[in-house]
Amino acid sequence: MIQVGVLLSGSGTNLQALIDACQGDFPARIAVVISNKEEAYGLERARAAGIPAIHVPHRGWGSRAAFEAKLSETLGEHGVQWVACAGFMRILSPAFLDQWPWRVLNIHPALLPSFPGMDGQGQALASGVRIAGASVHFVDSGTDTGPIVAQAATFVSPMDTRDDLVARILTMEHKLYPMCLRMAAEGRLQVKDGAAMVQLAHGEALLLLDPALLADPTQGA
Repeated sequence: MIQVGVLLSGSGTNLQALIDACQGDFPARIAVVISNKEEAYGLERARAAGIPAIHVPHRGWGSRAAFEAKLSETLGEHGVQWVACAGFMRILSPAFLDQWPWRVLNIHPALLPSFPGMDGQGQALASGVRIAGASVHFVDSGTDTGPIVAQAATFVSPMDTRDDLVARILTMEHKLYPMCLRMAAEGRLQVKDGAAMVQLAHGEALLLLDPALLADPTQGA
């Protein structure tokens, strides 16, 4: 059973998707949830599930290195083997990542490499694209630049508000992230020559499509 640490800064809907997945026949256990925001609702989700929930503020340490050292120490104390970022609004340094070599995943609400950084959904909407989605990727020291593991796509309608698109992408994220974490926990995920190498199991795919998109591919046209 692989021990996973989750880093987050907000409401933790992807954390909840991982918690729900771990209730069944799943090869990973969430050992600890850490947030740099004390008010993050994700900490409450963790406590409700009986998971250690820890606030590690990113200010007051004197340096980024000291903050990240505390993060790594806390993860280590809980026996963490893989780290899952779920809306963690901090860039992790090479020094931190070197302690977890290619063992840190992130989910981003855009089809990378398009629309990295903040508000991928809003960027997609403003650009006029007709397909948007989410990406799970390995974390490197850049902003959403690490090797991509898998993606999920949904349509964008001219009538969509940002809230509409956020909700649709979130639905896909909640399917995509548990699938990718299972790959990691089962040893089917690694990085070689700068690319993510994935061994797929039955029913898995590197691209998940919104059923609404499959049902009516003209939506959003």
